[in-house]
Amino acid sequence: MPRIIITGASDGIGAEMARQLAASHQEQLQITLAARNQEHLQAVARQCQAAGAQVLVVPTDVSDETQCRSLINQAVQRFGGLDALLNNAGVSAHALLSEVDAEHLSWYEQLMRINFWGCVWCTHAALPHLKASRGCIVAVSSLAGLIGVPGRTAYSASKFAMGGFFEALRTELKPSGVSVTLAYPGVVDTRIRYHGYNAKGQSAGVSGLKEDAAMPVAECAQLIIRGMNRRQREVVMSRKGKLGRWLKLIAPGLVENMALAALKDEVKPH
Repeated sequence: MPRIIITGASDGIGAEMARQLAASHQEQLQITLAARNQEHLQAVARQCQAAGAQVLVVPTDVSDETQCRSLINQAVQRFGGLDALLNNAGVSAHALLSEVDAEHLSWYEQLMRINFWGCVWCTHAALPHLKASRGCIVAVSSLAGLIGVPGRTAYSASKFAMGGFFEALRTELKPSGVSVTLAYPGVVDTRIRYHGYNAKGQSAGVSGLKEDAAMPVAECAQLIIRGMNRRQREVVMSRKGKLGRWLKLIAPGLVENMALAALKDEVKPH
């Protein structure tokens, strides 16, 4: 039976992936759910258990290396191994660099610890177990990790870092049979942007992106799970995302204009 860890599993894409995985496995799933909010984790755990999954809840702040390594150890001890690690935990941010005072710039580092280092620490701890099972690694990035988005300098930096790390790791792991899938969602119908950082490093409370065409979270989770099951290298979501990636090679100025057009007027640089 598959043994899976999902970080950022208390809400949004992570919670939906957990529910879909629990519902789709005829054989019983052994799943470890990790995030900071224990109450929300327990609610997702009950939904997965109702579908027949065995669930371990491990409250985890992925910006802390010790907690990341403890997460992997607890999951392996409970279920005897590991078949898939879904690095989904992350925080959003929207602020023009010129609006960030020097005294507040430290949240850039904190965002990097969550979005990038949390993946590195969890993956490093999980690697021996994934090699033993010839398992899967999934990294949930963003289209902002393929195309720099204005107002998202910190967020794009963290997601570009993820891309470089996991692309290199994929090549390293070829002989071991461990697959690495990078997922690049666009705007998804979750609250992540509302909880992300503003220029002062506080919860933004609003989204700076146009969300009228946001992808349903269930569709996004389904695409990521399908990519993992097929051991795809990448899952690039939305037509604009796929188009923008290739246009960047031949018409980068046009892609920059597309990125600007995705912002609400009140947050565009002037």
